[in-house]
Amino acid sequence: MEPIEEFKKKQAETLIANFQRRRIGGYYFPTVKEAKEFIYSSLLKKGDFIGFGGSMTFEKETNLYSELKNNPDYHLIDRYDQSLSQEELNARTINADVFFLSANAISLDGQLVNIDGRGNRTAFLIYGPKSVVVIASSDKIMPDLPSAVLRARNIASPANAIRLHKNTPCVRGGRCYDCVLEDCICADIVVTRLSKIPNRIKVVLVGEKLGY
Repeated sequence: MEPIEEFKKKQAETLIANFQRRRIGGYYFPTVKEAKEFIYSSLLKKGDFIGFGGSMTFEKETNLYSELKNNPDYHLIDRYDQSLSQEELNARTINADVFFLSANAISLDGQLVNIDGRGNRTAFLIYGPKSVVVIASSDKIMPDLPSAVLRARNIASPANAIRLHKNTPCVRGGRCYDCVLEDCICADIVVTRLSKIPNRIKVVLVGEKLGY
């Protein structure tokens, strides 16, 4: 095993132990392929209604969005379905069996950091769906909570603002300027430090680089 692979494995073991203390499930896989095999075999079951928050990891890099949308064994609640009003989408998602998202950053002591523009993604992380699955690259693990928040604000958020063609200072300057503009996608900064329902939140860590 290469040193960096060994490091990621050891780091994940530490993080997973800290997740357990916070009643969050934690799993580590070196590759996307292995992570997906686990998700399909252990975290999903036929007939599940599945929601998701905006995530390049879920939608593009793992291809889970396309796979679940086209698999008759599952019912994907598609946030891009224009036939659904926002109210209908919210009502269906809050009652989903499984909700997928990624994380903007994770502290090594087991806290999840997510930043949201409208709060819909973080809302369903906090409350509603029976099971929440967070898929995140181990590159998003930071030494502590302050550095995790800094990563979320100064790496993930500017990258997402660029992707979404927003007119914000971070798009031009490459870091967070703490703006309060209409185009700001950082209305809510949510730290999940504990799962009140044991194991409702599961974090699937992947050794390969994913997302921002």
